[in-house]
Amino acid sequence: MKRILIILALVLFVANGVAQTTEDLIEKNSKIDTNKVIMPWKKHPQIAQTIARLLTRYHYRRQPLNDSLSSEIFDTYLKRLDNGKMYFTKQDIDDFEAYRYELDDDLYDGNLIAPYRIFNVFKRRLTERIPKIDAQLDKGFDFTIDEYFYPDRSDSSWLPDGKNLDELWRKRLKYEALNLKLAGKKWDKIKETLKKRYRRFHKLILQYDAEDVFSLFINSVTNSEDPHTAYFSPKQEEDFKINMSLALEGIGATLTVRDDYTTIVKIIPGGPAARSGKLKIDDKIVAVAQGKDGEWVDVIGWRIDDVVQLIRGKKGTIVRLQVIHPDDAPDDPPEEIVLVRDKIKLEDKAAKKKIIEIDRDGEKHKIGVIIVPEFYTNFGRGNRDKNFASTSLDVRKILDTLRTENVEGVIIDLRNDGGGSLTEAIELTGLFIKNGPVVQVKDVTGKIDVEEDPDTAIVYDGPLAVMINTYSASASEIFSGAIQDYGRGLIIGSQSFGKGTVQNMISLDRIIPPSPEQKIGALKLTIAKFYRITGSSTQEKGVIPDIEFPAQIDRKKYGECSYPSALPWDTIRATQYEKYGDFSPVIPVLKKKSEQRIAKNREFQYIIEDIKEYKEKLKKKAFSLNEAKRKAEKEKDEKKNKARDKERGIDKNDSTKTAKKDLKTEDPYLEEAGQIMVDFVEMK
Repeated sequence: MKRILIILALVLFVANGVAQTTEDLIEKNSKIDTNKVIMPWKKHPQIAQTIARLLTRYHYRRQPLNDSLSSEIFDTYLKRLDNGKMYFTKQDIDDFEAYRYELDDDLYDGNLIAPYRIFNVFKRRLTERIPKIDAQLDKGFDFTIDEYFYPDRSDSSWLPDGKNLDELWRKRLKYEALNLKLAGKKWDKIKETLKKRYRRFHKLILQYDAEDVFSLFINSVTNSEDPHTAYFSPKQEEDFKINMSLALEGIGATLTVRDDYTTIVKIIPGGPAARSGKLKIDDKIVAVAQGKDGEWVDVIGWRIDDVVQLIRGKKGTIVRLQVIHPDDAPDDPPEEIVLVRDKIKLEDKAAKKKIIEIDRDGEKHKIGVIIVPEFYTNFGRGNRDKNFASTSLDVRKILDTLRTENVEGVIIDLRNDGGGSLTEAIELTGLFIKNGPVVQVKDVTGKIDVEEDPDTAIVYDGPLAVMINTYSASASEIFSGAIQDYGRGLIIGSQSFGKGTVQNMISLDRIIPPSPEQKIGALKLTIAKFYRITGSSTQEKGVIPDIEFPAQIDRKKYGECSYPSALPWDTIRATQYEKYGDFSPVIPVLKKKSEQRIAKNREFQYIIEDIKEYKEKLKKKAFSLNEAKRKAEKEKDEKKNKARDKERGIDKNDSTKTAKKDLKTEDPYLEEAGQIMVDFVEMK
C-alpha cells in the first residue's frame, strides 16, 4: 500500500489553548476595537501562488484556474462573508463584479487586493449596522402585527440600498427576539442578549488579522475545488495535529464554525457527548453555561477557540449547552443538554459488543452486535507491542467470544462511524472473506491500485449484517460496500454519507522557507478517489442499504451531495472477485416483513411522523412574527410530545414514573435490524 497520509475520517479541527475564565471570555467578546484596514502580509502572495500551482497540478480534478472557477471562487467568498445578504448592498456587489473573472489571474500573480478590499468593505458595513441594531432593539417590537420573516435568503437578491436593509434587519431582529420570548426570556434580557450577540460578532470581525482574511479567501479557493481540500494556517495546522493525536479532554466533540454558529462535526466515541445520546453531528451550540445554575452565555458569532475555552474544563465538572439540532425548524427553541466533563481515552473508542434477544413466538433468538465507533489503530504492530490496539484485532477477539455464546448471527453497527484507518477497513473486511480485493484507489494520474485482504483465514462465516446511516463515512463505506459486493452480508439502515475521496497533508513550510517570525501552514489536498470492487465510486452516492429504514437526517442537506463542489460519482472497471452469496431473492421478502413490523411499531411511527413534519417545515419559507400565532404552534407541538410521553408511561412531573427501558424504545433501529437477522437466519 502506498505510504501516504490518508485522512479518511469525517473530521475537522478543534482549537485548544490556555483556559480562561468565563468573565475573561465574555469581556474579550464584548469590546469593540478600532476599525483598521487589513492588508496581506509579506508572505501571503507567495503562499497564494504556491497553492494555486499545487491545486492545478496535484488536485484530483486537475482543473485549470480559469474564468469559470474564478466566478465560483468569487461567489463562495461573498457567501462566506455575507451568507444571508444582510450587509452588502447591490451597489457594493456591482462594484465587486469587476473582480469576478480576475481572481484566477490574481492568484497566479500573487495579487490579493480584491479579497482584502471586499473584506474591509464588509467590516465597514458591519460597523455601520451595529448602532442601527442597538437603536431598533431600544425601540422594541409590536408582536401583535401580522407580518412574516424569511430566514432563508439563499435565493434572494441583494437589496438595493440601506433603507431596504434596515427593514430586513428590523424583521430579523424581531424574529430572533420572538424566538427568545417564546423560550421564556423577559424583554430586558432579550434586548441585552441580542445587543451582546451582534457586538460580539462585530468584535470577532474586528479581531481578524491578515492571516484570518487570507484563510477565509484561500479556503474559498480550495473549497471551490472540493469540500475536503483546505488551507490550514500555522495555528490551525497545529490544532489539527492535536486533534488527530486523540489528546482530547472535555465533552468529547469536534467543533468548527459555520455561518456564525459553533457546530459539532464529530462526536468522539466514549466521551460525555456520545454517552449522553443527545448531541448529534451538525448540532449548533448557541449558548453555554457552567455548573448546575450558571448564567447562560450566548456564543453566536464567537471565535471557535473562545467557545472551546467555555466548554472545556476539569474532569467531573458540569457544562450546560443550548443546542439547535439539524432536524429542528428555524423557529424551534434550543434544547438544553447537561454534560459532565471527562477525559477521552483510547479504550472508550474501542469496538464493543452486546447481545440482543429477539422474541419470536415465545422463542428467544440471540444476535451478537459489534459496535464500531471508528476505524482506529495505534502504532506498535511491527514491534509486537502488547498494548497495540486496532479495530480488526478487537473485532476478531469479540467474534471469538460471540462464537462461544452461540449467537445466531452478527450485526456490525457502523452508525455514525465517520471513518479512520484505510488499513483497518481492509483488514476488518478480511475477517469475513477468505481473500480478494477490498477497495480500489485511483490517483490524480489515473493509476489504479487494488488493495486486497492480506489474510486468507475467515474468522466468521455465519449470518452477517452491517448497519449504516447518513453519518457512516469513508472507511465505513469501504467496509460496508465490500461486504455488500461480495454478498457476504446484508446492509441495513439509511444511505451513507458519500465521502469517497483521499486527502494528503502537504506542509507548505517545506515548499516555501518560513521566516523566523512567520510560519506558512499546510494544504490538505484531495489526491485520489475510492472505488468499490464493482467499479462504482463511494463518492457522493455512498452505500445504499439492501433494506432501508426511515432516515431521520436529510442526506441532501448533510451528506456529501450537499456540497456544491463535491466530486461526482462515477465508475471504473470492476476487479475480479468471487461472490459468497446472492441475497436478491430474499431481500424483497425481508423488506416486506420489516415494513409490516415498522407499521406496528410505536417508536418507528413517531420517527416517521417527525420526518414528515420536518419535511413540511423545510418547505416553510415564511415565519410569523405574531406572538399569538407562534404560541399556538408551540402549544400544538408540546401537546403532541405530552401525548407521546403518556403512551410511553412517562410523567415528567413525577420522577418516579418513567417508561420501562427496553431495546424497542431505546434503539428501535437496532431492534428491527435484529428482527431482520432472525428472518434471514430462518430463511437460510
